[in-house]
Parts: sequence; structure tokens; C-alpha cells
Amino acid sequence: MRTHDFTPLYRATVGFDRMMKMLDSANRVSESEFSYPPYNIEKTGEDAYQVTMAVAGFSENDLDITVKESSLVVTGKKAKAEDKEAKYLHRGIATRAFERRFDLADHIRVTGARMENGLLFIDLVREIPEAMKPRTIHIENRNAVADNVLESTAA
Repeated sequence: MRTHDFTPLYRATVGFDRMMKMLDSANRVSESEFSYPPYNIEKTGEDAYQVTMAVAGFSENDLDITVKESSLVVTGKKAKAEDKEAKYLHRGIATRAFERRFDLADHIRVTGARMENGLLFIDLVREIPEAMKPRTIHIENRNAVADNVLESTAA
């Protein structure tokens, strides 16, 4: 297992605490945690995204989607155990409980979720507040402003 010490980066950065925590947590996660349930993250528009999760065997009532602070958490747990009398020759559809976390960037909002053919679709959109959008600042000519003041005082 590889380990990286990010301590020197903490000393040289200001305001990137969240990014450093993400790097630390990425190092601690094992590969087996990324395998179930499988998912895709797709960019569907300029500021629109979609998370698609394969949740075959789960119904809408077995799934819970929560947004807390800057995390999207999808949990799945079968509500009722299947018939214990069933004798499977092969059981390949996993119905084990899971929790999948996605860290959301600033200004990302979950707009909806739907189930279709064993897939869970979660729609997200980036909504940047007007105050944070780029704006053009007019540069005034200091000499022109001084000339206007002199002309108005002379009149």
C-alpha cells in the first residue's frame, strides 16, 4: 500500500482544507469499496450532471438519498429478507446493504432522482450565484475624471 504525506502542502496553502481532506480520504479507501454498486458519473450539459447507479434487486423503498453539507449519500438496504426456503442454484444478484458517498463541489444541487430498469438516476446541476459570476469592471481614466471636476467647478 502506498502512503503519501501531505503535511507540507497544509503549510503552503490557505483555504484548501476540503481538498486536502479529500486527498487524505482517497488514500485510505480500499478498492473493494468502489466496486458495489457500480455507477457512472456523466456530464449531461454545460452545468448539468447525472449519477447512474446499477441497483438491480432494490426498489425505491429500499433506497435512501440524502444530501448533507457537501456530500451526496445513497444507501440501500432490503426492507424484508427474501424467503429462506428458496434454494438457489446460483445467486448472482447482490442485495447486500450499501452506502455510496459522493463529495459535491460548491454550488452543486441535486434536482431529482428516478428509477428505471434497475438503474437509479440522480440529476445534479451547478448553480453559481449571481454575485460569484464573472463581471466586467470599467476602468476610468483618472485625467478625464479630474478634467470633469475642474470643468464643473469653473462653471
